[in-house]
Amino acid sequence: MKSVMIAAAATVGLLAVVPASAQTSVTTTVSPSTTGSITIAPEKRTIIHQQLSTAKPVTVKEKVTVGWTVPETVTLQPVPDTIVTEVPTVKGYQYFRYNDEVVLVDPKTRKVVTIVE
Repeated sequence: MKSVMIAAAATVGLLAVVPASAQTSVTTTVSPSTTGSITIAPEKRTIIHQQLSTAKPVTVKEKVTVGWTVPETVTLQPVPDTIVTEVPTVKGYQYFRYNDEVVLVDPKTRKVVTIVE
């Protein structure tokens, strides 16, 4: 009788583990807006930099880095369709020039997603 109770307890213990292990696998998708950055190929970065290098630079007190929230005092410009056609990754983003760099920003969060040097 004692061995039957031990076997039953062991079986119940094993059954309790099975559902828990089935729930450990989780798939998540991360969007650029949550990570704060996007990836742009070097040749596409050159296109962006060349086409937006004539925009008037903005002066800010803080250091501009990926993930930084752009103050409301900085006016963001829409990325021109000519660039979006060549670099679809930048669709929906806006930009400003800082020093000799083009800073791409998520307009919803005003967070810097990439800096094109």
